[in-house]
Amino acid sequence: MSKFDGKTYWIIGASEGLGKALAEALSRQGAHLILSARNASRLAEICEKLPNASAVPFDVTDLDAVCRAVVEVGAFHGLVYNAGTYDPINTADWNTEAALAISDVNYFGALRVLGETVPDLIQKGNGDITLIGSLAGYHGLPNAISYGSSKAALISLAETMRHDLAGTGVTVRIVNPGFIKTRLTNKNSFNMPMLMTPEDAADRVVRAMSHRRFRTDFPAPFSWIIRLIDYVPDILVYRGK
Repeated sequence: MSKFDGKTYWIIGASEGLGKALAEALSRQGAHLILSARNASRLAEICEKLPNASAVPFDVTDLDAVCRAVVEVGAFHGLVYNAGTYDPINTADWNTEAALAISDVNYFGALRVLGETVPDLIQKGNGDITLIGSLAGYHGLPNAISYGSSKAALISLAETMRHDLAGTGVTVRIVNPGFIKTRLTNKNSFNMPMLMTPEDAADRVVRAMSHRRFRTDFPAPFSWIIRLIDYVPDILVYRGK
């Protein structure tokens, strides 16, 4: 029997890529699943193939929709916030509408969902929250207006929540993957080091969810390089820029 057997997990951002693969992985572990995203028909297709899975479609950018979804979902043991969007945007080609849309899903959507769920988890004295960030959240990278900063904000939010919820019975963790082959990374025209399949990434997320460790970054060699940039002098990082 796994840690997830018989427990209810709500995955937000479950219609494609990592979210879909994570739903399949948790289903194999015996979890009951509530799957959410904007695409109701896609969620229905996924639920048809998984035992003990139901769909609650909604838009994380709409607070009223979030509130209705929380009521419909009811009690759950664990929440995974995986909703995310991405477009490559260079500062010289600034697109305000696109930048705001990315932040609204990746970060402000998390604030809306967590604001409507965390108080109840605290009152009950138990709960498990997994936020899906990105290695891109550790440093400002080229062509990542809004995406990198929204993931950086999500990492910071997770760190704050981990501090504040100590001793409440509510566990918070941040999982930061590298490049995953999805419809979002298909927008990139550059070489993506250590590109993973959604299934491989989902297995790593499930392992991270199996313990109380706060932070999981992967794949390891690539994540080490990203984190080591902290120790490189700015004059080298931004040389000639």
